[in-house]
Amino acid sequence: MEVEDRMPVKFIKFIRDGLYELRMEYNGNIYRVFFIFDDGQIVVLFNGFQKKTQKTPSGEIEKALEIKEAYYADK
Repeated sequence: MEVEDRMPVKFIKFIRDGLYELRMEYNGNIYRVFFIFDDGQIVVLFNGFQKKTQKTPSGEIEKALEIKEAYYADK
């Protein structure tokens, strides 16, 4: 298990509407986890998936945006 205090920018990609994607590799597989920044400090992790193609599946992005909306609605 690896622990990082800070993630290098090369592992983070802006998707849209305040949604970001964290890329990581584990046991030869590539995984993505969506997240947002809350008030510029808190990182809130959302859904994750194993990426098998170059393009991020639009269904996964939509799911993350729905979670984001629910998060702010409950806040």
